[in-house]
Amino acid sequence: ESCEWCPRRCRVNRLAGKLGVCHTGELARVASYGPHYGEERPLSGWKGSGTVFFNRCNLRCVYCQNYEISQSDEGMEVTPEQLAQIFLRLQAMGCHNINLVSPSHVVPQILAAVYLAAQAGLRLPLVYNTGGYDALEALQLLDGVVDIYMPDMKYADSASAHQYSGAKDYPRVNRAAVREMHRQVGDLQINARGLAERGLLVRHLVLPHGLAGTRAVMTFLAQEISPRTYVNVMGQYRPEYLASRFPLLNRRVTLEEVHKAREEARRAGLIHLEE
Repeated sequence: ESCEWCPRRCRVNRLAGKLGVCHTGELARVASYGPHYGEERPLSGWKGSGTVFFNRCNLRCVYCQNYEISQSDEGMEVTPEQLAQIFLRLQAMGCHNINLVSPSHVVPQILAAVYLAAQAGLRLPLVYNTGGYDALEALQLLDGVVDIYMPDMKYADSASAHQYSGAKDYPRVNRAAVREMHRQVGDLQINARGLAERGLLVRHLVLPHGLAGTRAVMTFLAQEISPRTYVNVMGQYRPEYLASRFPLLNRRVTLEEVHKAREEARRAGLIHLEE
């Protein structure tokens, strides 16, 4: 009735159809779902990660590579019962986990659906695949529900966060969220079959001109979270969505920038990097 589920704290009445920054009302909206083989190896395995892509997002990243999903309403609204059935279908397909993509603005709907699906036999690990802009109150309600947290750590600098994602407080909020996630699940645990069962997996997208603040992000992870944090330093940035309007973002990252970012992660003391 006064939504504070994410750090935006829009305080709109979503039950009455009022829309805040995430443009989502009472029901979650699902863009697509199915086995996904392009995630990190411990998630995709050989049968795929059971991804559920939620429409909309609580961030406004000008370079979003999934902007057709994150900035549109093209998916379908689903009730908690329907979302529970999606989880169960993915389990029946043989997926290794349920991968909730952009979940921060639909935590209540996810909790309702997981409750129903668990009663009906859902047993897969739950992956919380987030842009990393999450409220502590929401994360605390997920304690004991989410098995694998997979947050982005997009920026170390509030000016870049404000200009490129519309969230000046992102670095502070993000670091607090990652601390809480690690408190709940610890370092990533991978079983004998090479599949992730529980823990924290961090993604960091390398941006041109060092705009992501890689060195500071990696130092934070190594010194304040754990040197055993599983990190994917991603080098696939390309100008998408509105990026062409921002001169510093209007090119792909170079191989040199990606190699430098990964070397900074190693120098910080991190020992589990996705290759």
